Amino acid sequence: MRALFALVISALLVLPAAGSLPAGGDFTSLDEVNRWMANYRAQPQPDRLPAAVRALARLGALKEAEGAGVYVGFIAGVIGANPDKAEDLIQRMLAATDTEQWAIVRAIAYSGHPDWKLWLHKFAERMPTRKVMIDKYLEGGLQKLENVPLERRAPTLWEKLRSGLGWESERPVLEITFEKSPELLDTLWGYYFGTGSARPIGRIIALLPWANDHDSVDKLTIGNMAKYTLASNASRDGELLAMLKRAHKRQTGKIASVLGEVIFAAETMETALLRKQALAAIEELKRKGPGYKRDISTWGQIGQGALALGCIVAATTGHVELGLPCIIGGAASGAALSVWSGQ
Repeated sequence: MRALFALVISALLVLPAAGSLPAGGDFTSLDEVNRWMANYRAQPQPDRLPAAVRALARLGALKEAEGAGVYVGFIAGVIGANPDKAEDLIQRMLAATDTEQWAIVRAIAYSGHPDWKLWLHKFAERMPTRKVMIDKYLEGGLQKLENVPLERRAPTLWEKLRSGLGWESERPVLEITFEKSPELLDTLWGYYFGTGSARPIGRIIALLPWANDHDSVDKLTIGNMAKYTLASNASRDGELLAMLKRAHKRQTGKIASVLGEVIFAAETMETALLRKQALAAIEELKRKGPGYKRDISTWGQIGQGALALGCIVAATTGHVELGLPCIIGGAASGAALSVWSGQ
């Protein structure tokens, strides 16, 4: 198992006054882009998205997919929420950068707009280095955000037989899942920041049962990050809290139970307790091994990368508008370190 790394936007801590945001032209720092994103739902400015993308590219925020999830999700959300302006925004974003176009391709596919395939076809010639990526999205080899499964499904008997006979598998070569791609949690939050939509929140809620998983460090960690980020954001966002309460009425079983804990923590400002419980659960699972086989030797490859859930949780990290909690070990990426350098 590879070391688990996730960079998750966790809390809309403080919304700066509108006057402190750049009124036009280029963004001069990543801090300015983040503050603009934090205020976006209250003051939508979709026409400024290309300038934000140009700044993100210039400042290196789109170089690593693991650290850019929140920005890809935000771009996708703005595209999807502005269907009349979307094509113009895409053209201007392509003019803004020619090095990190993977983020634009993914954002188009993740936007949820009915014309996303048309746009990938139309702009493919302007993104020749991303031809393989574009073709994979068009062919279904890479999934749209709404279609990404939570975890890899078990192979069917027919698939096992095909594999045993050496026949080519019908399954995608790269099957992206939330379990193995924790940056997708960032992406869902970015989409929410760009739209205020209940759709990404619903996907985050679906991850909550993993907060009590006893067999997988990956699931346990991601489930607890979903739990913590929902509670932390809802404690400061009345609209989100109301959204969670409405969702709670429709849930049953494990999701209803954990979501109830999220709502209670948000209303009582007890999010720190969630962090402590999560860290304790992850440490216990790492120490004892999976519930089905308590053999610590099976976890020898986890190393340092599976936790430090409390390392920067709720820290402002130099960006007072966006808290960046983490699940990080010794092998942090350069992108993560650059974000956290202000704390």
